[in-house]
Amino acid sequence: MSSIMTNTSALTALQSLNATNKSLEATQSRISTGYRVSTASDNAAYWSIATTMRSDNKANSVLQDALGLGAGKVDTAYTAMNSAIDVVDQIKEKVLLAKTSSTDDRAKIQTEISSLQEQLKDNIKGANYAGSNLLNTSSTDASNTTLSIMTSYNRDSGGKVTTGTIDVTLKNTRLIDSSSSATAGAKTSSLDKQFLVGASAKATILTLSVTGSGSASTGTAFNNMLTGIETALKSMATGAAELGAAKSRIDMQKDFVSKLSDSIDRGVGQLVDADMNKESTRLQALQVQQQLGIQSLSIANNNTQSILSLFRG
Repeated sequence: MSSIMTNTSALTALQSLNATNKSLEATQSRISTGYRVSTASDNAAYWSIATTMRSDNKANSVLQDALGLGAGKVDTAYTAMNSAIDVVDQIKEKVLLAKTSSTDDRAKIQTEISSLQEQLKDNIKGANYAGSNLLNTSSTDASNTTLSIMTSYNRDSGGKVTTGTIDVTLKNTRLIDSSSSATAGAKTSSLDKQFLVGASAKATILTLSVTGSGSASTGTAFNNMLTGIETALKSMATGAAELGAAKSRIDMQKDFVSKLSDSIDRGVGQLVDADMNKESTRLQALQVQQQLGIQSLSIANNNTQSILSLFRG
């Protein structure tokens, strides 16, 4: 039936063209944004998962920064600790040499020891990174006993969050006790510990002297010095081992977090990224469909014109 009131063919063509235009708009959006799911209305489940995973990856970015900062602190302390061990080894050699040297030679050796002591102090006090010095800390500061480096961000299925850390115990890495209230005998640092030199005299590695007189110049006094130095070296080796272990673990964790972040990025991409090859092909097909739809609508509209021929004489 032909009707001038209702053009069924035109309505059908218009509906088809509207559907094509809607699909074309969605495809163009995917191509321009690069996302197959860019809003919750595209796919609520995938969008929600992707949003959560992106949030977790932002936490991983913070972890990478924290690990980088922690690595800088530990690397600096580790380098300074090894340098300090070398200097203390040299002091030990000088003390051993002085044990059987003459008084005049001991004075010359003491000049070298004093220079090494100043070098030792400079190495330790200069081991600062971002305001932290793991070798020069206070034994009386209860709020600063451990260096904690955040290593992981963990969220369970219920949303409960926990974080992992790498902890460095400062008393194990402390070479100089910066506390002003602790007495020399109470200091817990490797180089501030006192050891017997003479009958009543005491010294630390940072202040020892091989030019003493009386009981401070005997073989026993020198043995006590060397024993104290060996004790300090043992403590320093423990500190270096702790720093080395922390350094190794930080490096491994940095590598893991980097790979984990990349893995999450790939997972998000699989959920929401657009396949550009597929979308470009679809775009061309829809553009052809759009052109055909416009032509179909034009033909359907022209069909009503044929009714006029029925009224021509």
